[in-house]
Amino acid sequence: MYERILVPIDGSPTSELGLKEAMRLAMLTHGRLRLIHVIDELSFALAADSYGNYAGELLDLLQKNGADLLAKAQTTARAQGLQTDTVLYENLAKTVAQRVVDEAVSWQADLIVVGTHGRRGVRRMVLGSSAEGILRTSPVPVLLVRAPEGAS
Repeated sequence: MYERILVPIDGSPTSELGLKEAMRLAMLTHGRLRLIHVIDELSFALAADSYGNYAGELLDLLQKNGADLLAKAQTTARAQGLQTDTVLYENLAKTVAQRVVDEAVSWQADLIVVGTHGRRGVRRMVLGSSAEGILRTSPVPVLLVRAPEGAS
């Protein structure tokens, strides 16, 4: 039961809540974690807008930041005695949700644990929802870990 737990991380406080819950589950089930970070078209576009760098430099920066996020999260999980590996994808052709679901299938995950803001209405439409996309298309159970009210 839940021996292979996939955890998408993006460095947000909500993502950290998802990681903490996944670690708790893995300790209970003697499971292992796979941490995944996806550089997608949206994160690339937002970085391009914010930094105004050349595309190659931006991709290098996003890759480095993603690798750093994964290394930090892996260190945290391993400090709890959990078997943990990481995967970094630069995936401009698919959404984060599609890439996470593809990874769940290829890695044969038993569960995906995702931190979510729980946004509704216009905010969700404008910002999108990777968590919702994962939930709608995943062939394995998905645990949504919601941020406390008022958290952004």
